[in-house]
Amino acid sequence: MLEGMNVPTFQHSNFPSQGRLLAVDWGQRRIGLALSDETQTLAQPLTTLTRRAGKRFPMAQLLEQVTRHQVVGIIVGLPLDESGAEGDAAHAARGLADDIKRRAGDLEVQMWDERMTTARVLAAVREMGGSTRGRKDDVDAMAAALLLQHYLDAKRGTAL
Repeated sequence: MLEGMNVPTFQHSNFPSQGRLLAVDWGQRRIGLALSDETQTLAQPLTTLTRRAGKRFPMAQLLEQVTRHQVVGIIVGLPLDESGAEGDAAHAARGLADDIKRRAGDLEVQMWDERMTTARVLAAVREMGGSTRGRKDDVDAMAAALLLQHYLDAKRGTAL
């Protein structure tokens, strides 16, 4: 499923080596969340937050998940374009990461290339014969899990 995914150079983080990491797959309407296991080996979809048109990012819901799951660090997806350049969405994601950092206290927040994660999840679901109709929330949470798994694999040096 990660075939063809751009593998960014892993940059050292100050995340503790144990404890759950939370991934945030930013979108204008839906924000997918994924959670690692305590050993930071496997990622799994967690939930999807919804932002209504004209409303602010649901920060209180995000911080509730951080507390509930005792998160030790947060990865925010950086939506680069195909050439790796940052556009409006990437700038918005950076702003979100800064806001999360301000509100999450001592937790480190790191950006990670999320290029094409949603498209890859959609393709994988279709390849397995599934349908994505009516499952946009699931797709966004799965995209966050793909983003987080890619980060975890790169951290261990096993990313494809």
